[in-house]
Amino acid sequence: MTDFAVPPGYLNTPSIGIPPAPVAAAVAESVERWRTGATRPGEFDQYVDRSRAGFARLLGVEPGRVAIGASVSQLVANVAAALPAGTRVLAAEGDFTSVTFPFAAQDAVVTEVPLEVLPERVEGHDVVAVSVVQSADGRIVDLPALRAAAEAAGAAVLLDATQAVGWLPLDVAWADWVVAAGYKWLLSPRGCAWLAVRPDAHERTRPVAANWYAGEDPWATVYGLPLRLAGDARAFDLSPVWLAQVGAAAALEYLVGLDLAQVAAHNTGLADQLLEKLGRPPRGTAIVALDADPERVAAAGIVSSVRGGRVRVGFHLYNTADDVERVLRAFE
Repeated sequence: MTDFAVPPGYLNTPSIGIPPAPVAAAVAESVERWRTGATRPGEFDQYVDRSRAGFARLLGVEPGRVAIGASVSQLVANVAAALPAGTRVLAAEGDFTSVTFPFAAQDAVVTEVPLEVLPERVEGHDVVAVSVVQSADGRIVDLPALRAAAEAAGAAVLLDATQAVGWLPLDVAWADWVVAAGYKWLLSPRGCAWLAVRPDAHERTRPVAANWYAGEDPWATVYGLPLRLAGDARAFDLSPVWLAQVGAAAALEYLVGLDLAQVAAHNTGLADQLLEKLGRPPRGTAIVALDADPERVAAAGIVSSVRGGRVRVGFHLYNTADDVERVLRAFE
């Protein structure tokens, strides 16, 4: 795609997504304003508003349900810190620790089970915390089954959509909390993340990093008590990482303008093509974990990561069939 300057063989989106030209240009322009003393703090509010709105549209929720932050763990902490001691949390074995560590660091009782049986084990738990797409190998949680099980058991659900949102169309407005970082499939700079809070979960969420920007009017809450936070999810806002929000505003608007069903079909089509040529069944996910020699994969011109002892590759909208062929060379 002409919007991207991605080199052939770049399959490391699960670690770092590559921005399209308009996103890089927006950040570069902001850096130049900073360099020349033209930056004013208030000008970044518009970018925060745009990124918040973009994330909300990708999830199908109202912007007022979305808080901004800098990382997944920092936002999940708003949920974990509000749980009573002894809360029973269900998680997937081997999930990314930014999902599980915030709960384990509190007085919650965290139980891990295989992802495939997680919906069957919801009964008897108060909260389920799980990634929509597993970071290590791309497995996708059965969201309809999880929703039905959670509703039947009266359990709250926190979803980490970091490895899903931006390529996988999502119907997750039902979840109590949905969190995601922006620097992977959302093609944004590192330092931006979002937390969508269902309105009836607001009181079960604690603003652990309450700050001036979490006020109803941030520029009126810069000095002095009493505590006066926004009435919606902005109460959980972190003071924005400015340049990250500049890039995110442009990136999320770019992605909102795409047909994510087509993006998903493109991504999973390439991933399943690779699996088919390796004699493995299709999996319908953009992330593939391979038992391969990392040095041979790198020698074939592939940029990838090693996770859980396996080579992890991910296909996004800027990848092509040529990237599949490059991976196959490592198995010749």
